[in-house]
Amino acid sequence: MHSFSEQCLDMARSMLGHNLDSIQPDGTILPASGEQPRPDEPGHVAYALGEYYRATGETTLKDFDLIDLAARCVTAQMFTEPPAENGLAYASLGLLCFGPSKERNPVWERLVEETQVRIDKQLLHRSDYDNHWQAFNIAKAVARYSFGLSKKDETSRLIERMVDRINQTSATGFFDDATAGFGGNFNLYGLMSFAFIRSALQLHANSGVRDRKLPTLRTYAEKYIKMMPDLVRADGLGWAFGRAAGAYGQMHCITLILQGLRDGWITDEQKPKYYDILRRLFFFFYHTYLDQEHGFLDLRDDERTAYSNHTTRMANFDAARYLCQWSRLAKTVQMPSGVPKPEPVRTSGRFVIFDKSNRKEQGLFLYRDAESGLHLQIPLISSGSTLTSDSLPFPHAPGVFDWPNNVYLPIMLPELTFGEHVTIPAFYGKNCVTGLGLRNSFYFRYEQPELISTKEEIVKGLGSVKVQWNFTGSKISCEFAYTVKQQVTLDKFRYVLAVAAPHTKYRVAGSPTLGALGHRCGVAKNDFQGNWQDTEVVSADATYRTNYGKIHYLQSLVRDHPLVMRPGHVYRLAVEFDPEIVPVEG
Repeated sequence: MHSFSEQCLDMARSMLGHNLDSIQPDGTILPASGEQPRPDEPGHVAYALGEYYRATGETTLKDFDLIDLAARCVTAQMFTEPPAENGLAYASLGLLCFGPSKERNPVWERLVEETQVRIDKQLLHRSDYDNHWQAFNIAKAVARYSFGLSKKDETSRLIERMVDRINQTSATGFFDDATAGFGGNFNLYGLMSFAFIRSALQLHANSGVRDRKLPTLRTYAEKYIKMMPDLVRADGLGWAFGRAAGAYGQMHCITLILQGLRDGWITDEQKPKYYDILRRLFFFFYHTYLDQEHGFLDLRDDERTAYSNHTTRMANFDAARYLCQWSRLAKTVQMPSGVPKPEPVRTSGRFVIFDKSNRKEQGLFLYRDAESGLHLQIPLISSGSTLTSDSLPFPHAPGVFDWPNNVYLPIMLPELTFGEHVTIPAFYGKNCVTGLGLRNSFYFRYEQPELISTKEEIVKGLGSVKVQWNFTGSKISCEFAYTVKQQVTLDKFRYVLAVAAPHTKYRVAGSPTLGALGHRCGVAKNDFQGNWQDTEVVSADATYRTNYGKIHYLQSLVRDHPLVMRPGHVYRLAVEFDPEIVPVEG
């Protein structure tokens, strides 16, 4: 049996082998059918080729000269206009992978003098960001100093600046990816930033800088690592909410755990648990996103989609890069052969606090029922600059409670429209509480003293809402209690359920999914007097797809005529679910 390290390298070879012919003579990347290229793709490709070289020492693959291809991609990225700073960061790290000394770097030697001068100019350009793009600045600083383009090493200062901003925007040290507006966009890019910075530090010419900054990184990255036992589902599904989940929700989690194992951030007694989590994450990634017949990453097809900004080419080269890193890291941490003994699964409910201040509270509620296999994630976070269903606070449980990717629908949440204000109980809470209820049930509740619009703007003086979710085994109930501060007319009420199916080909045997009886949804209280509309069949509509399968039906509870809401009265919507959960067949 192949070791994990060898298996990763074989997959990387296969992915690169299927995608190297997309690199054009000028270093740009030919997009997959029906997709548009991204300006930072050459940089992603250069980094993937560099990591493959680090892992194998090979300079050719399937008769392709990897040195020549890397030089082309670096050149294309450096002359992209306007400059794509993320691409510059990836390209510079890719160049570093071939050697930190310009005199002994085979790719640098292939570059014409004009490109070498251009690299100097591009890497010396300083910028500043409040979001995950700051990680790219740090990578550029690593390359700038390591190549000898600057005698001043700014890596430490930039890491400290990023950390200061984390502390300003999160009471508990999680990465807020929002740059403006309401704030609190705690998404997968926070985890990606730490994994990316750690990879960049490994390439730093001065290992002393790496050693000095690792404790700082550990303080923050460790928070994500400690979430993994409660986050990762029994079938291996990892980070499942917010933009860019899906394949990247698996890859970033695997990378950070392996880095944590390598750096000694995970204690010896915890290692068996994390080996099991790694195995499951990788198993889900392998079966859900890899075309095993041909050996490449498959993000989009007739049944599913992915984050709109992630092209198939970029994902394939990113996956190849990660696989090469996993191969090296697995050798370093001496991954045990065979299947580690899993810990017994226990029913649990936990709220991870991302931020807690007088202004807002945000976090992630994680619930798992040992008996039925129901495992869900409820994020109470900002959606950032683009509103989609991915980051709304409903139970994210692919296969059981699904949602459309890249578009907005009020999934399992009431949407109330007052004139120009469309409000939804999302994005923030106050007095967030979780605990044990009757009969070993768990509850999660929060309040919104002021309603908030889908534009993430507080609508002052309109009203408030209290939200409570209850979990007893596989049964879920939720109640939304609204009060208004003065008489106001509600123009429209809407509440939507999505019914999806697992992918017919890319799926993991045993994953939880809905049986023939479906959600078994019942409306216990309906003060808005909404009516269920005719079921909308969207099987043929490419707009309504998930990271994991196709949405077939939308069920909407709607009131489309005015309701006069009066102060002193509580308007409730209470909905109960008893989903029939069955395991997916392989």
